[in-house]
Amino acid sequence: MSDEKPPQLVDYFVVAGLTDTSRPLEEEGQQHRPARPSEPITDVAVIIRSQGEEVPHGFTCIEATTSGHPVDLNAGLLNNPQMFICYKRGRDKPPLIELGVHYEGKDRPKPGYKILDTTPYSRSANLNSGGPGHQRTFLTYRRAAEPHGHNTLGVTDICLVMPSKGESTPHTFCRVDKNLNTSMWGPALFLCYKIAMAKANTLVYEAGLLGRYPEQDSESFPLPESVPVFCLPMGATIESWPADTKYPLPVFSTFVLTGASGDKVYGAAIQFHEAFPRERLSEKQSLRLGLLSVVDRRPVAGRSLQTRKSICVLSHWPFFDVFRKFLMFIYRYSISGPHVLPLETHISHFMHNVPFPSPQRPRILVQMSPYDNLLLCRPVSSPLPLSGASFLTLLQNLGPDNAVALLVAVLTEQKLLIHSLRPDVLTSVGEALVAMIFPLRWQCPYIPLCPLALADVLCAPVPFIVGIHSSYFDLYEPPRDVICVDLDTNTIFQSEDRKLLSPRSLPRRPCKVLLASLHGLSQQLDEMYSGPGEEASLELLLSDAAAARGRRAQLELEARAAFLRFMACALRGYRSFLRPIAPAPAPAGRDAGSLFALQGFLKSRERAYHRFYGQLLRTQLFTQFIEDCSFASDRDPCLEFFDTCVDKVQAELEKPEDTPLMELDDPRGGEHTVFITPPEQPAGPDGTELPARYRYDGFPTLRPELLEPPRDPLVAQLCQARSSAPSSPAPRRTKQEMKVAQRVAQKYSSVPDMWAKCLLGHCYGLWFLYLPTHVRAAPAKLRALQLAYDVLRKMEAHKVVLPDEVCYRILMQLCGQYGEPVLSVRVLLEMKRAGIVPNTVTYGYYNKAVLESKWPAGTQGGRLRWAKLRNVVLGAAQFRQPLRQRERRAAAAAAPPGGPAPPAPRPSLQRQTTWAGRSLRDPPPAPRLVKSGSLSFPGGTHHGEGRPGEPPVTRPPTLPAAPDPLPPRLRGAPGSADGSLSDVSFATDESDRADEGLGGGGGAAAGGTPRRGLAAKLQQLLSPGKRPSLRPAASAELPTGPRDAAAACPRRGSEQRDGDPPPRRSPAETLLRPRERPESTASESSVSLGSELDLSDTSVGSAGVPKSSEPAADGATGQEPPAVEVLLSSCSRCQGCGALVYDEEVMAGWTSDDSNLNTTCPFCGRSFVPFLSIEIQDFQLPPRAPPFPSPPPLPRSAAEDGSLPPPGAQGPVLSDRRRCLALDEAGPELCNGCADAAVPRRSERVAFAYLSPLVLRKELESLVENEGGEFLAQPELVDSHPIIYWNLVWYFQRLELPSNLPRLLLGSQHVAPAPQAQPPDSPCVRVRLLWDVLAPEPDACPPLYVLWRLHSNVPTRLRCWRPHGHPFSLPFLEAVLSHVGLSEVHKAIALFLEALAAPGGPWHLQRSIYREILFLTLAALGREHMDIAAFDKKYKSAYNKLAGSLGKEELRRRRAQPPSSKAIDCRKSFGATLEC
Repeated sequence: MSDEKPPQLVDYFVVAGLTDTSRPLEEEGQQHRPARPSEPITDVAVIIRSQGEEVPHGFTCIEATTSGHPVDLNAGLLNNPQMFICYKRGRDKPPLIELGVHYEGKDRPKPGYKILDTTPYSRSANLNSGGPGHQRTFLTYRRAAEPHGHNTLGVTDICLVMPSKGESTPHTFCRVDKNLNTSMWGPALFLCYKIAMAKANTLVYEAGLLGRYPEQDSESFPLPESVPVFCLPMGATIESWPADTKYPLPVFSTFVLTGASGDKVYGAAIQFHEAFPRERLSEKQSLRLGLLSVVDRRPVAGRSLQTRKSICVLSHWPFFDVFRKFLMFIYRYSISGPHVLPLETHISHFMHNVPFPSPQRPRILVQMSPYDNLLLCRPVSSPLPLSGASFLTLLQNLGPDNAVALLVAVLTEQKLLIHSLRPDVLTSVGEALVAMIFPLRWQCPYIPLCPLALADVLCAPVPFIVGIHSSYFDLYEPPRDVICVDLDTNTIFQSEDRKLLSPRSLPRRPCKVLLASLHGLSQQLDEMYSGPGEEASLELLLSDAAAARGRRAQLELEARAAFLRFMACALRGYRSFLRPIAPAPAPAGRDAGSLFALQGFLKSRERAYHRFYGQLLRTQLFTQFIEDCSFASDRDPCLEFFDTCVDKVQAELEKPEDTPLMELDDPRGGEHTVFITPPEQPAGPDGTELPARYRYDGFPTLRPELLEPPRDPLVAQLCQARSSAPSSPAPRRTKQEMKVAQRVAQKYSSVPDMWAKCLLGHCYGLWFLYLPTHVRAAPAKLRALQLAYDVLRKMEAHKVVLPDEVCYRILMQLCGQYGEPVLSVRVLLEMKRAGIVPNTVTYGYYNKAVLESKWPAGTQGGRLRWAKLRNVVLGAAQFRQPLRQRERRAAAAAAPPGGPAPPAPRPSLQRQTTWAGRSLRDPPPAPRLVKSGSLSFPGGTHHGEGRPGEPPVTRPPTLPAAPDPLPPRLRGAPGSADGSLSDVSFATDESDRADEGLGGGGGAAAGGTPRRGLAAKLQQLLSPGKRPSLRPAASAELPTGPRDAAAACPRRGSEQRDGDPPPRRSPAETLLRPRERPESTASESSVSLGSELDLSDTSVGSAGVPKSSEPAADGATGQEPPAVEVLLSSCSRCQGCGALVYDEEVMAGWTSDDSNLNTTCPFCGRSFVPFLSIEIQDFQLPPRAPPFPSPPPLPRSAAEDGSLPPPGAQGPVLSDRRRCLALDEAGPELCNGCADAAVPRRSERVAFAYLSPLVLRKELESLVENEGGEFLAQPELVDSHPIIYWNLVWYFQRLELPSNLPRLLLGSQHVAPAPQAQPPDSPCVRVRLLWDVLAPEPDACPPLYVLWRLHSNVPTRLRCWRPHGHPFSLPFLEAVLSHVGLSEVHKAIALFLEALAAPGGPWHLQRSIYREILFLTLAALGREHMDIAAFDKKYKSAYNKLAGSLGKEELRRRRAQPPSSKAIDCRKSFGATLEC
């Protein structure tokens, strides 16, 4: 398991405010700005000077525009009434908060607005009173509600602008877009007003740190020194209020801190006021605050002194709503009381005992007090990066058109300054601006809430996105090249020096769809918040809050999806312009120009949009995006999700697609909720409640002794989501890949042949998940990687349906890890050959492997040239071989009969070992694989071994050689598909000489048909319907003499005898011959002599063959048994009807749901859970025990008198029962049944659920993510996760894939500890896969194939069957076999049904009639002489023939139906490699 620390909800709790070292902020640069108004505007009026009306007392008349032009509201009229607007400031009533213009007869009166229809002198206040034909126009206003605080927002300034004179709306002013002069004459005139907080008698200082918890910095995230400045962005203030002023409500704000590595830290703070002592003020400060009279310095009565303070929490997670509730609870706790518990207890309780929500427990309900609680939900599962963005807030404050204009500004990297009077809105909008350009990332300075002390960043010469409080403009002028965005007035201010690109420069159709989507969402928002803000909030509180949250979350998702669709259309096809690093990378390999075809991408766009794309390609945004796509990073899942969005969108459409790009995944629907109780209140000595003694006048200084340690750390540990092991990032599937795999499985579940290939693809995916563990344990890393590459090629050859790219990705990662970049390039070429375009995750791992690995020398000399020369020499030798054979035959014919034999020609040099890891000259009866000590010519050795009467020469055993790891099933034609020289030379070395030996040995043993065995093997290899035999010749185990030795181990012979010229070989035979494995071992239960009549294919899972997990030296040889033998069977009994359901039928009954363990019974249709039955037999001998005796040799006469067919000869037919029985009597352990094996010291049977590959992969991924990939190599896997372990063993053995999993069994509780005196070779584990059940029911009728073996006196593995009490006699079995042999399967079925209905019945069988006849035929004929596909066709035809007379329902009731096409395809894909 990874040691990485689980995520923490809150990192720090901070208290910020005024400290002794705080410096003033308003003294610098303020003298050039006009003084801020000290009081808000409370009234407006209209006067008519032509009627003699004067400006009322206390009012101010607006007589000029912002640039000094005189204003007259009716300047264009002939009878000019000279009307002017006046306003009044004060604090005697609530201030005005909004102004407007009302056209009578056109506009409806807005709720909450008052129309100014008369002047102070009771005349009409119609602004267009020139005549009856003019539009009546009036001013409107809205006043703040009672009660109002000292710092309530209100209208602080009013001005008039005249656009015809070149005037524009001033910064932070809101313009009413209705002309005050509606006449035909005169210039247009617009009313503008500013909303702000009118502050008087205020001192502003830089905020400092007053307290923090914890006091020590975390190693991973130390507390930044600038946090107090962000908590109070406009500074810590000292304010002088009237004595009767009410306290304002706390103000909530959020901010984002970005680290050097790009990690974001989110802060949530509330600002509040509390009393400040006058004693701490100097005389100068008191004068500025109005607390002392200017003349005599006397104290001014009726004033109170307040300071602004802030409390804040820092976290890596944007849970802003949760943090706001917690901070408000802490603030209310500090101003109420008394309390039994101190404030510090609640702070430490929230930080220590509230866990981070995990997928297992997605909801955390925190009860902070009897009246306060909060619900903490896991972040919405989304492939997009986590952020605090709110696209709805962006639309509400800017509208659709301005939002698209800002999209252009961000994509072209402009200087953006967003400002508002609401600090919490700044962060939401700033996060939305950087999130709308996904998958691009903003690379320049980004401060969504910039403190006043850090405002110098606005002068930086680089692009930036900065948010600031609107009061900044009361102090400073913004730079001229900055684009200002006022969120309060929905206005974008652009300077003449830096103009934005028009939204028309964007691609037309995607931009049109984006605007249409945003307008629709904006309209829905207006319907949700139709009334004023206060009324709407109250309505939402009184309505169903949960439904409102769900509706808002859905709209938020749709807004984000609209921007995502635009970006997908704008960047469509970008992957085809990525340039993979194929050769050795140059020093500038990470340059964007070398990684991406910039000009090619630009030319692929329409010419009308080249200006926009040209600016986009030159930005840091796009450069970083290309690097993220080219190299592995933590953004790979996000980019892979974007690629799927690119595939879904259709840029030519003018409406959104029907399939949504994003889906709402609400974690609140989870059933598991963790309840966190409030801190426990201490009790007195006698159990009574302690008195409440904690009361605070203001927010206190945190006392370390009152901060309690974690109360229940186990709760937090249980709820924490454990992270993945850092050493295995590639095996993870992204969530998008999981969804795609699920859809593919659902699609193919109804297509029989594709369902089988889909299951097979998931099985290979399981092995590749295990591959890092296997390669880590392999002694030869390159050989293991080459094996995995061959597996990939074999999968492509078999058209396996891969649900994702994890197989390729894992191999690429391992190539980079072990320094094999060339193999990584071959894997990428294999992907392209298979028609798979690598996604961002795979592409990143490929480039990382190629870039970071050490490449071989770039010169063409060295190994490559030697390989070419070697191939040329071998080719020339192939052409010369027929000439040598002709010379040999001529010399043999010319030699006198009694004279000495001519000297043998000097053979060509050969390698020391074969591909199987053994010497070509090793004698056949060697007990284990050995390596020859020196290079010598094999002619003399062959003569020595071949003389009659002499025992074979045995060399002393040396170090064991490693076998060829590639199983015969995975080995195709050795010739490379891509024509590489290495693969061509791979097929023309030792296999050449092995073929020579095979030809000579076969001729000696078979008499007149020396090439018959070879032809049969080649025919099987070239036939697409049949698989080459997985067993070597049985005689390799039991050589009885020199002649038999030559026939028994043909591939180990070195040269032909002098008088036996070898037959000619075609080049196809040489190149297409599969590499032979080492000699068979005694672990195989039955091997036939030449005819291969056995039903069991026991080479599957043998520990001594290459396809198993153990090397050959560790496996059981012909003279010793395995240490542990494991029998596995997937045959399961249906609980509904009692029928036995076999492996392929179980596979066909599985569903595409990766959480469903059930399969469907093919007979009764019920669902049940299949099981893997396991029998573990421990053969480990005690110390100093005698070795296991070798089996007696076969009598020589049996092979000489012709009773046994020679190798390669045709096996007996069905009617030749005498020869079958002769085989059985000749070698009891080589018969169709099971050999008499040694009695195990300990035997145990267990059963675990048999999982679908889809379910198993999901569980294995979870195990690797939680425990790490190293756990798969530990013996604890067997006992702690037995279901996963045994299913993996089953699938890997079934597909003949190498693994070390069986060895883990030796360290589990199922196997007794090994004795102290261990042999030099470690014990091996042999795994056998069975088709039928492990333990039969004694009362059940035995299957026909068992009866055949019993009648034939063939030992069987299952010895507890009843030999009598059933209607199946030997003539019955022979009659069934006769009907099958004559292609009269319908008669065999009818005979079977008649026997079941015989007197003494009815007999109810657990197996279907199809299964009984199939197994009987296999037992009698042998697997290699039985075409199961042809039998299936005959049986289906016979079933349809009988259905006409008996009816399909009756046949189904009696279990006579054939298997479904799904089951047949599953058996074809996985192979019928199981034994009975």
